[in-house]
Order: sequence, then C-alpha cells, then structure tokens
Amino acid sequence: MKKYNVGIIGYGWVASAHIPAINASPLAQVTAVCSSRPLDSAELSARHGSDIAVYDDLDEMLANPEIHVVSICSYPNQHVAQVIKAARAGKHLIIEKPLGLSLKDLRAMQAAITKAKVKTCVGFECRYSSQFLATKATIDAGLLGTLHYGEVDYYHGIGPWYGQFRWNTRKDAGGSSLLTAGCHALDALLLCMGGDVAEVTSYDSKSRSKYFKAYEYPTSSVTIVKFKNGAIGKCAAVVDCLQPYYFHTHLVGSEGSLLDNKFHSMKLGTNKGQWSTLAMKMLDSGDVSDHPYTSQFEAFFTSLAAGKDMPLTSFTDAARSHEVIFAADKSAATGKPVKL
Repeated sequence: MKKYNVGIIGYGWVASAHIPAINASPLAQVTAVCSSRPLDSAELSARHGSDIAVYDDLDEMLANPEIHVVSICSYPNQHVAQVIKAARAGKHLIIEKPLGLSLKDLRAMQAAITKAKVKTCVGFECRYSSQFLATKATIDAGLLGTLHYGEVDYYHGIGPWYGQFRWNTRKDAGGSSLLTAGCHALDALLLCMGGDVAEVTSYDSKSRSKYFKAYEYPTSSVTIVKFKNGAIGKCAAVVDCLQPYYFHTHLVGSEGSLLDNKFHSMKLGTNKGQWSTLAMKMLDSGDVSDHPYTSQFEAFFTSLAAGKDMPLTSFTDAARSHEVIFAADKSAATGKPVKL
C-alpha cells in the first residue's frame, strides 16, 4: 500500500494536532517539517514516531520529490504565498483555516490550485465532527423538513490565557472575529442550510474588558444571511466573551427543529412540548486536540488515492464559505448589505 509522505509547514499549536492525525492514517506519514525555529530531527522523529527531516528553507522542502503533500500550519497571513509555491511544486495541500485574509488572496490561491490540478483539504474539520455529521444526517433524512431559518454561533473567549492570543490580536494576522475563529460557525451554517447565498448584512462590536484591549479589530460580530431559496440565517462570531466555549446551533424547518443535540420532528410523531435527544459528541472546546482531524484527513487521503476531490472540505467547498465571510466583513466595515 502506497503511503503519502507529508511535509508540515510551521511547527506550532495546529501542527501538534495535524501530525498525529496524519500519522494515524494507514495511507500517510509525516516525513518533514519546515520551521523558522531551530528543531532537532532526531527529537521530532522520536516524539512523533516517524522519521522526520527538518528544513528551514521552504523551497528546499518543496523541491524534494519524495514529499507528496504539504500541510500548511503557519500564520494565516503566510498562507497565500505558501499555497501558491506548494501548488506550483505539484504538492497536494492541507490548509488550515482561514485560507487567507482577503478575497484577493483567495482568488490567487484558487488560480494556482486550478492550474496545478492538485487535490486539497481545508481545516473546516468541524464538518467531520460527530455533532455536524449527526445534524446533517438528521436534515438529509427529512426529519426537519425544509429549513427556512438557521443560526449557528461561535462563542469562545480568546484572551491572554489562550495560546493563539499572542498573534491573534493583530489585524494582519487574525483578520476579524469571523475569519480567525467564527468561520467554523458560518461554514457550519452554510453546510446545514444548503442554499446559495444572495446577500449578507453584518455588524460588529468590541468588548470593553481589559482582557481583550490588545485586539486591533472588533471582536464580536453578527451576520444575517439571505439565501437565494428564500431561507435566512444568522451567525454570531464572539471571541471576546467571558464564558464557557459554546457552538450554538438552532435550525427551524417545516417538519421540526433542532437545538444543539436536541430535536423535535413531526414526522416521527414526537411530543412537541418536549425535546428528544440525539446522542452525539458536541463541539465544546476550541482546543485543536479535540477536533476531528483524524477522520477528516482519512477522508482526504482515501480520496487522494482514488484520484478524487475530497468530500465536504475541499478548497472549492471552503472558498464558498470564505466568499461569504469576506462579504460579511465588508458589510460590517461599510454599514451596508453586500450581495454575492
């Protein structure tokens, strides 16, 4: 059985989740890491259980024909240049979210990937979580009927106690509350609602708490989404809250409703005065170690072996969500609705 050799770009927090998830697949193994920090090859190899070469020059790593895939775990403002270089080198791509910080970056990556004809996987791994696999199955089974309203919200206080905080506060690194973290919720909203987006309106605000003072951009936003099929949706992206992590989901359809892990369905004849419960693991942490990278990457490498685009989180899927995010941020900045 062929194994894909994977090179990691950036050896930080996210890489610590990507590497074991990649090595867990019978189809792939991490064989290289490129980092600006001095790393010891023997120490890395011992830590992760595979022979890992260390590079401090990206071009040198990309020139290695034995590396088939690169996983981009660097800062968001570095993604566009690294994606373009890797695509031109013929490497298949795993790209952490957000893809980039502007629509211009997104289009540049899109062009490079299309020209190189490489396969892609983007870090919207929440689509592979137990919560959203079960939620989507409930929708697809028709238990909620036709959805006309949905809200998926992201509440996660990313303050000084959180590793990401040291760079996340910068506008040129975090981008916006939607881009840096709330993108998971907006992406999940689009997954559930299914329709194409016609227009978005967004407003943003910022906490007065001393913990979030360092942020260079508004850290709370709410986005109203109008779909072409007439449905509407709402997504709050709040990274300045002082509360437990909460990935709020509420979907309303012609046959029933779903609230987080609870639902009611007229089709099943359940009691409308009482929720029924779905047994699923909830997204209740922002910690990357809790996210379903293993199942997502397994789907990617299986698709890669078959010469197919991966389901749910290819670049094409993720680009649609990013287009809506960039439109929402534009609406918040201008105070006007933005058509897509």
